Amino acid sequence: MLDTLDDLDRRIVVAMQNDGRASWRAIAEVVDSSTATVARRGQHLISAGVIKVAVVPSLGATGDVSTFLIRITCQPGMQILVAAELVTHADVRFVTIVTGGYDIFAELAVSGGATHYPQLVEELQSITGIERWRSDLIMHIYKVSFDWGRQLFADTLRLPAVEHPADTRTAGTPGTPSTTDLQIVEPTPCSPAHFDSADWKILDLLRDDGRVTFQAIADSLGMNESSVRRRFERLKAAECIDILTLVPAPALGMGAETLMTVKVSPARMDAVARELAQHPAVRYLAATLDENALFCEIIMPSTNDLYTFITSTLSQLDGVEGWTASMELLFLKRGFIETPWWRGQVSYPELGAAASA
Repeated sequence: MLDTLDDLDRRIVVAMQNDGRASWRAIAEVVDSSTATVARRGQHLISAGVIKVAVVPSLGATGDVSTFLIRITCQPGMQILVAAELVTHADVRFVTIVTGGYDIFAELAVSGGATHYPQLVEELQSITGIERWRSDLIMHIYKVSFDWGRQLFADTLRLPAVEHPADTRTAGTPGTPSTTDLQIVEPTPCSPAHFDSADWKILDLLRDDGRVTFQAIADSLGMNESSVRRRFERLKAAECIDILTLVPAPALGMGAETLMTVKVSPARMDAVARELAQHPAVRYLAATLDENALFCEIIMPSTNDLYTFITSTLSQLDGVEGWTASMELLFLKRGFIETPWWRGQVSYPELGAAASA
């Protein structure tokens, strides 16, 4: 399926990354096509498992949360089995299989703060096949970009400007296209006080199907459609929810997904992070506790583009002392949502299939 996507399909995907709940008519206006064509193609992309739209509560919605970057080395041949087990744990936010010195990178969200980490890690480290486990506290998240595909059509799609949660200043990055005047705004923290029981019921339905209509939600919960809509818009305005449009990078012709640990001189840590956050290829950026380092996920069309980014942008930043990197081979979970395609890519059985066989 990934090899059959044409230019219009990819434009639809990028428009849905910008807003996974946008109407087919709104998406058609962005990609300059008819509503009927966009609706047909978009629904096919979803049913084929190329796109997964989900709405999830943001970090902090359930209370104090500390996040940890986990690096795992597995026993030979056990990478898929270990990763598949990690996917099933609700506290695991992100899982990917990589090249390099480790086999798996994951992100663990610990409810109640870092003091609750030992209780959770004891269970996870007992997963059969894990040989070595390294964890690092994520101190500050500078950027999470859900619409990284916009870099492919920055000059042709009518997408709104992007604001990233890193800074309130305006800055440019050497070698960065179309980001010189990007305004970056600090988000308002979410808290459990922003939700009631009806809100959680609405989000339960939106987690499974991020494009389900407000009317369908209202009918399922015995609520009024306008009430469901108002609740959703309130949570969205308060930045208490994330609308995820998950798509494999190869579907957009992006062949270089890379995780980098960038070592930075301590006095330049914040400045380097804010410069890197401006780059459209940087999907995720955070400061970790160990080794005065930044953890960065970069999505590029090719290894040549990655090389250009490293030589003309990353290596030129004052304060960068070096880096280590791993290529992402298969990501299984992002934003607490399992990706719908990874099992098919490696012929891994669906949940419950083994038990029913």
